Amino acid sequence: MLFLSLFLSNPTFAQPTVPKTEEVKMPMSELKIKLVSIPEGSFTMGNNASAKPNEKPAKNVKISAFWMGAFEITHDQFDVFFKDENTSQGSKVDAVTRPTPQYIDLSWDMGKGGGFPVNSMSVDAAMMFCRWMYHNTGVFYRLPTEAEWEYACRAGSKTNYYYGNDPALLGQYAWYKANSKEKYQKVGTKKPNAWGLYDMLGNVSEWTMDQYAADYLKQISEGQLDPTNPPTARYPRSVRGGSYMDIAADLKVFTRKFSEPFWNQRDPQIPKSRWWLTDGMFAGFRIVRPVKQPTAEEAEKFYKLYLGN
Repeated sequence: MLFLSLFLSNPTFAQPTVPKTEEVKMPMSELKIKLVSIPEGSFTMGNNASAKPNEKPAKNVKISAFWMGAFEITHDQFDVFFKDENTSQGSKVDAVTRPTPQYIDLSWDMGKGGGFPVNSMSVDAAMMFCRWMYHNTGVFYRLPTEAEWEYACRAGSKTNYYYGNDPALLGQYAWYKANSKEKYQKVGTKKPNAWGLYDMLGNVSEWTMDQYAADYLKQISEGQLDPTNPPTARYPRSVRGGSYMDIAADLKVFTRKFSEPFWNQRDPQIPKSRWWLTDGMFAGFRIVRPVKQPTAEEAEKFYKLYLGN
């Protein structure tokens, strides 16, 4: 989609520098979202080590600068949006709306207030949070692309994990099956990566804005600028980072996963909820703010595309 390029800066691709940070005050709240500036650059997306002979699915791609949440969005932050009575609830028209109520508590007693990551939401709920932020602040937010997510997660590294290759050290950086006690934990309680991003691996899996394609890396051109795969259907959509439920092998920076209908199999509603996932308790998100902001018309066109499936 050509108009997506309007949301990104014109890159020169200097070598990555130590990112800056800033705190953004949320609408109708004293809560803030900490953002980290992710520098423009290039990196090898994917992993060639497991490729077949004469096959190199990994590609070198270029990424424009953007800002990314230092932490996964928390229940506290999401609730400001979810409880905003000035915003319609569950509207089916093309408008800013908030999710319908959960028919049961989908945090499953793992924690809510005080810094726990919001969970069990669909990609629509995550993207609508971004649209609500834009509607109330005039600043455009969205989910990251797969390429942006991996680039930010790697933070200049070329190893299996952003700190190196030794899975024995993973517990210092991530909540995962070996140390989570089968629960997500408060954000920011493990070590960050080199760019100051916390919980990029483990805790809750993170939605991207891309449709998942098994052969996506083959579709990307060598040296491509800001690759993305706009959605064409509700499933499958790309999620990254693994969660508190996953083993170390599933938390490698290049591991790709995708959403499936069974993530909502216990939902008794007909049709099933657009907003919540009864069996996707591990799903969460963090937000991105492009350096170059779109016009109002471009922003609405974007949200219509990404909330229209």
